[in-house]
Amino acid sequence: MTTTHADDTATLDERIHRDPAAFRVLTGDRPTGALHLGHYFGTLHNRVRLQDLGVETFIVIPDYQVLTDRDVAERLAATMEGLLLDYLAVGIDPERSVIFNHSAVPALNQLLLPFLSLVSVAELGRNPTVKDEIAHSRQASVSGLMFTYPVHQAADILFCKGNLVPAGQDQVPHLEVARTVARRFNERYGPVFPEPEVLLSAAPLLLGTDGTKMSKSRANSIALSADADTTARLIKGATTDTERHITYDPEGRPGVSGLVLLAALCLDRDPYDVAEEIGGGGAAALKRTVTDAVNTRMAPMRARRAEYAAELGYVRSVLRAGNARANAIADATLTQVRQAMGGLV
Repeated sequence: MTTTHADDTATLDERIHRDPAAFRVLTGDRPTGALHLGHYFGTLHNRVRLQDLGVETFIVIPDYQVLTDRDVAERLAATMEGLLLDYLAVGIDPERSVIFNHSAVPALNQLLLPFLSLVSVAELGRNPTVKDEIAHSRQASVSGLMFTYPVHQAADILFCKGNLVPAGQDQVPHLEVARTVARRFNERYGPVFPEPEVLLSAAPLLLGTDGTKMSKSRANSIALSADADTTARLIKGATTDTERHITYDPEGRPGVSGLVLLAALCLDRDPYDVAEEIGGGGAAALKRTVTDAVNTRMAPMRARRAEYAAELGYVRSVLRAGNARANAIADATLTQVRQAMGGLV
């Protein structure tokens, strides 16, 4: 059964708490830009939570997938290094989580060929997430890599026998492809893969400084790597409105409400209470509150990030160790796949 509703997610979360060792998480971030506060509150802090519960966690940096909607992978090495620093700064522990990059694990990518044989062109074409990504692609024409993106993600998940994927609702169609691939492979060749379950994110949508969804590509985000002064400047320039009294009304006042929500998340408070407290203080008081809340919440992470940035040799060794672990698992999985398929792969 696909986990698609809040009650299903709550039940799944209870199972995770009861037996965290029964789950293996696969998640990751494309290295297309700096991670920001939306990533932190949307996914990163949940990864740390699952890791700390005792769930074995794999985090892929899917460098090959940069090319799904870009002609070249710009500043790839620097971006990947930035991701590693952010992961370590927020609390990802390389002793308990495996961080690796896509292109360093050949056996993982070799799974793409047999997996593509298990889905039809029509099924890929109907995927609503692919349709949306194609519509917003930065390329003049769509590559085959974009079209087969969900199958590539299936390989990412299934190479390590991942059975739990934290995701937003918009990613559910991709996860359905992974479930379909696992089920059809098992039916055709024998039981090798689990059917991964989706742990839906309960995080609210965090808006950027322009009042729209915070995104790496929209120049409206506050990067986790931003210092206190840069953060203050970005918040000072954020979109609000002409009404002085501050209220939390996401539909009617997206800009103001996005800032209220950001402060509430950083303070672990209810956004309605934060808005009521600011009240007639206006946009200036709101922005001061948000700036103080963000900078206070981020201060320990910034300090850890600076420490790791001064030890880049260690940071790179984390990725090397993760790649070695991922390769060992991928090789074992590919051996199983070959045996199941009679040596075809």
